[in-house]
Amino acid sequence: MGKTKVKKMLFILSKATIDSVYAAFIMANGARMEGIDADIFFTFFGLEAIQKKKLAHLKQPTVGNPAMHMPTLLGGLPGMEALATKMMLKEMEKLDMPPVGEFLEILSDSGCGLYACKLAVDMFHLEEKDLIDDIDGVLTIGDFYNQADVDGTQIVFI
Repeated sequence: MGKTKVKKMLFILSKATIDSVYAAFIMANGARMEGIDADIFFTFFGLEAIQKKKLAHLKQPTVGNPAMHMPTLLGGLPGMEALATKMMLKEMEKLDMPPVGEFLEILSDSGCGLYACKLAVDMFHLEEKDLIDDIDGVLTIGDFYNQADVDGTQIVFI
């Protein structure tokens, strides 16, 4: 049996925590660098990553995140989320990772499609003017799945 090369990556981003956003952006950017088509579908709280007023204020949660390796009680103390966010962004900066807004521009310029989920946009009472200018459209999930019409397409939920 021959292997089918990955030809297209579709990422579904459902939360706008720093770790989730950068994971999706890095994987989509890596796909584009390898010549693989890539789209990101922002749904539910993932929409915050493409909202003009929110994308520069994303957080790194400490409660309910086992990878933080701290007791829930400690993670819930005032200031812990802000500290974790600051530390995470500092480490990202050391690796020359661009800020979220700049990364979105890089992705758009590379040909990565950036799409908002219509259901979530309606649920949160958003309008296209609330979203970044580089958005390629507001799609239903069916419209997004129709973009998976190429052999070798993979869908990743983050």
